[in-house]
Amino acid sequence: MNRVVLISRDGCHLCAEAEGVLDRIVPGRWDRVDVDSDVELQRDYGDRVPVVLLDGTEHGYWRVEETRLLRDLARPPGEPRI
Repeated sequence: MNRVVLISRDGCHLCAEAEGVLDRIVPGRWDRVDVDSDVELQRDYGDRVPVVLLDGTEHGYWRVEETRLLRDLARPPGEPRI
């Protein structure tokens, strides 16, 4: 599994923007999950998409924080983040 997962939804303009950012800063190193594919995802993230997960932990939502994401990706998995 990639370290970066984007939880998004079809037709969401912020999701499309987030996908573009991830394609630019971590091309081919992220996965997309449709929030509407699972009831639990809808419950947990449905009103906050897009949501970026890093190593399975929520990293942010609505916008990709590029500088912070790149900094955190430079850290080994499991190392504490700021």
